[in-house]
Amino acid sequence: MATVFAWQNLHKPAGDPVRFGEITDRVLAGDRIDDDTALFLLRDANLSDLCALGDEMRRRRVGGDFVTFVIDTNPNYTNVCTTDCLFCAFYRKPGHEEGYWHSVDEVVAMVGRAVEKGATTTLLQGGHNPEIPFSYYVDVVKALRANFPDLCVHLWSPSEIRTMSEVSGLSVREVLQELWNAGQRTIPGGGAEILVDRVRKRISPKKPNADNWLDVMRDAHEIGYRTTATMMYGHAETDEEIVEHFRKLRALQDDTDGFTAFIPWSFKPGNTLLEKKIPESPGPVKYLRLIALARLYLDNFDHIQASWFSEGKKTGQIALHAGGDDFGGTLIEENVLRQANHHNRTTTEECVALIKDSGYRAMQRTTLYEHVREW
Repeated sequence: MATVFAWQNLHKPAGDPVRFGEITDRVLAGDRIDDDTALFLLRDANLSDLCALGDEMRRRRVGGDFVTFVIDTNPNYTNVCTTDCLFCAFYRKPGHEEGYWHSVDEVVAMVGRAVEKGATTTLLQGGHNPEIPFSYYVDVVKALRANFPDLCVHLWSPSEIRTMSEVSGLSVREVLQELWNAGQRTIPGGGAEILVDRVRKRISPKKPNADNWLDVMRDAHEIGYRTTATMMYGHAETDEEIVEHFRKLRALQDDTDGFTAFIPWSFKPGNTLLEKKIPESPGPVKYLRLIALARLYLDNFDHIQASWFSEGKKTGQIALHAGGDDFGGTLIEENVLRQANHHNRTTTEECVALIKDSGYRAMQRTTLYEHVREW
């Protein structure tokens, strides 16, 4: 039996239903929404109506009654980082007794354990570690491709790629080309946070600015990579800056069509330097609004990911009825948010059950959203 969703407990009274009706007519006719409309939807639209519209546009964009998921793992190759982001509980400064940097063979062994459990994708998470030579990253790609030819090596966020450029003296495009030559074809969208420099200066002042993140993605798309786009919200941003983030992603996608999916998640404050100022995550209502708004605003993105992991399994299920068409990965290993006291785990079987309980058929996919098998 599909889950029954109690919308009445999740929304405030409708704000300007006439305006929402007019927006609905325009969206269904294929018109793009502008920033002012996006702000109204994010702040004031009746949540159940907004999510219903997001769900309708999901059906028009993706079609079918499938929700996809991937069997994946997110191990770490290093936890040493010089960027000192205020939102991160994972990193350790250079020289810290808990710092590490795994060898290529150790990375292969970690990934191999996940492959034995069915993983088809690995996303390596790390930091900006200036001690690691560029040759290491190329060797990791080559080793993973040689040992696991059917595995998608979905590695290195834009800011990590920029660190490779700084360490090696190569341009970002040259770094990307070397990784491509080694066998890498996709890149995760981590490090986007909010693509507004005012916010980035407050929560990650040492990190590359918004244009740098976008430029890495543009270069990657032009070479041939497919990438994801992310957003971490719930810290220092305003609603206007959330919309600005969306606008920049939509504009780049118009130019390159290189993004496969949009993946938002809320800030997890545990054990971070921001915890005293922001002790709690924003909660499910804001997340559902963002999922629905993403489906409407990012009209050139095929896939919007609803996360059981970052927002909880029940919220993830509801988001599948708000515009989300993908349930993310099973995450055989994940340590970054675990360090922020965010503990959420599942199995492939439970992931399938959650999708089916939401009223959908469960389809395992690849990183490029190719269908593998129905469960």
